[in-house]
Parts: sequence; structure tokens; C-alpha cells
Amino acid sequence: MILMMRCTLTALSIIALASVSVADRQQKKKAAAPEVLMTIEEMSGVEAVITTDLGAIRFEFFADKAPNHCRHFIKLARQGFYDGSAFHRVIARAIIQGGDPLLKDSRTPRQRWGSGALNQLTDELTDIKHTRGVVSTVRIPGRANSGGAQFFICASPQPSLDSQFSAFGQVTEGIDIVEKISLAQTDANQLTVNPVKIISVKIEPKKTEPFRDATLDQLRRDVLLRTTLGDITVEINPDLAPEHARNFLKLVETGWYDHTAFHRVIPGFVIQGGIGSTRAEGAPHAADRWVRKLKGEFKNLQHVRGILSMARADDPDSADTSFFIVLGPAPHLDGKYTVFGKVIDGFDVLDRIEKVERQGERPLERIELIEAAIKP
Repeated sequence: MILMMRCTLTALSIIALASVSVADRQQKKKAAAPEVLMTIEEMSGVEAVITTDLGAIRFEFFADKAPNHCRHFIKLARQGFYDGSAFHRVIARAIIQGGDPLLKDSRTPRQRWGSGALNQLTDELTDIKHTRGVVSTVRIPGRANSGGAQFFICASPQPSLDSQFSAFGQVTEGIDIVEKISLAQTDANQLTVNPVKIISVKIEPKKTEPFRDATLDQLRRDVLLRTTLGDITVEINPDLAPEHARNFLKLVETGWYDHTAFHRVIPGFVIQGGIGSTRAEGAPHAADRWVRKLKGEFKNLQHVRGILSMARADDPDSADTSFFIVLGPAPHLDGKYTVFGKVIDGFDVLDRIEKVERQGERPLERIELIEAAIKP
């Protein structure tokens, strides 16, 4: 009985040892497996979200221009490397610099700020200009291939930095936060008196532009315009101008038009709105990333009362967000401005807007577009 028990224990020990040996080999094999690098396509499909004490900044990656810098940043962000660091150096309305892990420790002497996590990457100097919102890699002045984890964001164009630093991203949301951080109080060395904390940096799927791939049938929608003088419903007709319909619905869906104003009223002619600067303090919007110039889609359609058409400058391809509703026959606009819909309800509201007191074409009272919403 004792011998049998001993044999059983011995057998169990052998099995256990074998299991440990197999586990060790598997772990070593796993550790030795080469790192799977993100493809350019994969990196192009994500963006970084930097959450700070002063707000959030999102930026997309120039994966095809600086793939190694993009991979490095994404890898570090996913590891939580940047969480708890800070923007420690700023130049007012010019640049903000952060990403030094030494800033995670409040005991790090100021003279060492900006010296951590360098000398990690080979330069990827490209034709990307350091315009407003560009994200680029910090490196040691005059020393090639000295970039690493630290980065800076341009709050305004910095042409002197072009071809000198590896640009790898572009801010898509939160450029106002970049500017706000750039105004932080500094000492004589441009170091922030109180570093702006980077709470976290996360990598998320890139936001999808609404209605980008919508069919004509999907663009046949009615939109409610809630104003301070009442509600107007417009019918969008993509058959007339599919890209203008797509653009308008995109801006409505994202809330871009909310809290803008009708800034121009000409009785018997038009009311005009849809300019971002008419928001309180000209506040930017998250969907600014999708605002772009539209190619004219002109048809010889009559601009009569209730027609919804797109405003533009002298360039026929300069329309972007501003639209107008016609108050009376305007044949001189026919074939020169893009018609993409019409009013189907709320003509009494047009009457009220038309009668407001004005100074020239500017209403003396604010006619706010409280909300634009796509009807179910």
C-alpha cells in the first residue's frame, strides 16, 4: 500500500514537472515571438485622445508619412506610458510640449523637465508643414535621430520647424484646448509654472463622418430648424445636389448648426445662417474636422419663396456651411447657387424673421438656430 502510494506520488510529480516544463517552453516561445507591427491601414483607422486638466484633444495619424513615429506613439499610449505626465513647456499661441515621463514624479527638478524618453527613434522628416494643429516629435536640437516619446502640438503655423522635426499627426478636435494650454503661465525658460496634467492618452477608432456613404434614398430627409422665433421644416432633395444634401445632413447630425444664428435678413430676398462664428464666442465644434469646400452643383432652378440654397463667396466652389432660405423671387440667383431643398412647414416663422428690426442686413435681436434635427 505504501509502495503504491509512493509510486502514485512519483507519477504525479513527474506529470507536474512535465506540465511546468511545457508551460515554461510555451512562455519562452511566447516571449520570443516577434512583435506584430500595426499596418499603415490600421494606424490610419485610429486616433489618439489626450485628456488633460483643461479638456480633451483628439488627433489622427500621418501613418503613411511617419509610420515608425505613429507606431511608437500608439504603442506607448496603449501601455499607459503617457498617463499622469504633463504639458510642461509652452509658447503662447505657438506650441505646447509634453510626454516626458519624468513629469509623473512631482519631485523631478525643473531643470530636468524635458530630458526624459529621448533618443529612441530615427527621424522621419517629410514634406508635412507644421501648420496649426500638427503634432510632431521633440528631439534634441542639432542632434539627428534623437526623438522619442515627447511630442509637441502647434497652436499656430510654425514654418521654421518644417523639415526639422518629424510630424506624425493632426489635431481633429480640441484645437481650442491646445491654444488654452499654450497660454499657461511660464517662467523665463518657457516651463509652465503649473504643468498641465495629461490625465490619459487613449487610442480609439477614428470617428466616422456621418452620411459619408449614404445613398440618395438615405439622403431624402426632412430637417427641423428650431429657432427663437419658431420652427421651420425643410425637405432635403438629393436629386438636385447630392453632395450639398450630404454635407447639410452631416452638419445637422453632428449638431454643428446648433446655437448658430441667422445673421443676415433682407426682406423680400433671403434669410441667411449657418456660420460657426455666430456661436457664443465663436466656439469651435467637434465636427469642424469635416467642414470642407463644396464643388458647385448648379442647375437652372428657380429661387422662389421657401427654396433652401447654399451661400458662397465669389468662387463658385467655395460653399461650406452657410445656407439661405429665399423670401421672394430671386431669378438672378438661378443657375449660380446650389439649390438642395425647400421649406415645407413654418412659412409663418419666415414672416416673423422677415419683420425683425435690423441695422442694414443685421438683425438687432439674435435669431438663434437653437437646434437642427433630422426628423424620424
